[in-house]
Amino acid sequence: MRRAGTNLPKVGRYNRAVVLDQIQLADGISRAEIAQLTGLTPQTVSGIVRRLLDEGIVREDGSSRVAGLGKPRTTLRINADAGSAVGLHFDPVELACVVVDLLGRPLVMKRRPTPPGATPADVVAAMADLVADVLAEADVPRDRVLGLGLASPGPIDQEHGMVVAPPKLANWTRVPMKQLLSKATGLPVTLDNDATAAAIGERWSGAGKGVANFAYFFFGTGIGGGLILNHQVFRGGSLNAAEFGHTSVLPDGPECYCGIRGCLESLVSPAAIVAETHRRLREQRGGSVLSEPFHRDPATVDHAAIKDAAVSGDRVAAAVIEEAAQHVATVVVNVVNITDVDLVVLGGHGIRNVEKPYIDAVASAVATRPLSRHVRVVEIELSPLGADAAVVGGAALVLHATYSPQLSELLAD
Repeated sequence: MRRAGTNLPKVGRYNRAVVLDQIQLADGISRAEIAQLTGLTPQTVSGIVRRLLDEGIVREDGSSRVAGLGKPRTTLRINADAGSAVGLHFDPVELACVVVDLLGRPLVMKRRPTPPGATPADVVAAMADLVADVLAEADVPRDRVLGLGLASPGPIDQEHGMVVAPPKLANWTRVPMKQLLSKATGLPVTLDNDATAAAIGERWSGAGKGVANFAYFFFGTGIGGGLILNHQVFRGGSLNAAEFGHTSVLPDGPECYCGIRGCLESLVSPAAIVAETHRRLREQRGGSVLSEPFHRDPATVDHAAIKDAAVSGDRVAAAVIEEAAQHVATVVVNVVNITDVDLVVLGGHGIRNVEKPYIDAVASAVATRPLSRHVRVVEIELSPLGADAAVVGGAALVLHATYSPQLSELLAD
């Protein structure tokens, strides 16, 4: 984006988003408090709030007296029922769909397996059916839906709305998913990387709500990331920033499909954990509850079985998970040193049931290794959205694009 000036209509839209953002972040806030927090004049805030009330996006919710002095102040809140957004998460293994209210709270969610070996047309048809089912069950009329947010594996060509070359999906090259899905559903579509979408979901209704600077690590079929810096989504020059999963950890490690050796994804993805566990089980007989099922049928020792064994204290499975957690901790320290974020959030279905080893390893690393540790220790949190982070993030893409203040829009042509 080139440097550009702005104009009064853009400033007006930006100020509107700033006010709405403060109302969304707070659990009840007055006009005077918004003026204090934003630096806008009370007259400007009152004018914006009046229009938001007329549109039904904001509601007045009683009044309160501050410190017992002065005129009671009317409390403002988001009218959660004023609209809805649909989120879709496209994973090579699974499709997930959710409809949320304006506060990002899920109303109905459904999941279905991604059709194996399916063409883009097959997947889009399956997505459209899933969206229709979710909206029907939620009893949400189409005219109340702001749009559909698709969270997809990267890389993404944002300018043309294309999924470029998603991992583990053969013959998917520069697929115009935004156009295809919009035509199939009749809804405006916002497309983004699944990890970035998850980070936006955290910013809207999760651990990152109100946090100016945080990094999000997404554990799914692969490893992705998202960055929020100074309350703005950081996307980079090609709009594909924060690919934490493709940070090199072991220069002589296994080769990843991205072309790098020993990148994080090649070491800690579900497929990598299964491969490493199988290698250890082949090299030793006994000593693990997984040994007998592995030698009988290796396919039964999948990622879920390994995680269950690790939780039960199995020596081999626990060691593999712990080693993976240490690799993640190394990359988190690098990200903290480079970006100086205040918070790191871990989430996604890839660490479901084994969250503790990852949280513990990362928390220990950021307390002892980053240069900034002598100033403050970065907080580490598990995503409250958990395995639903990407699909809820898909819906949050719509809410974020519609309502959040974005400097890129203020300065764009």
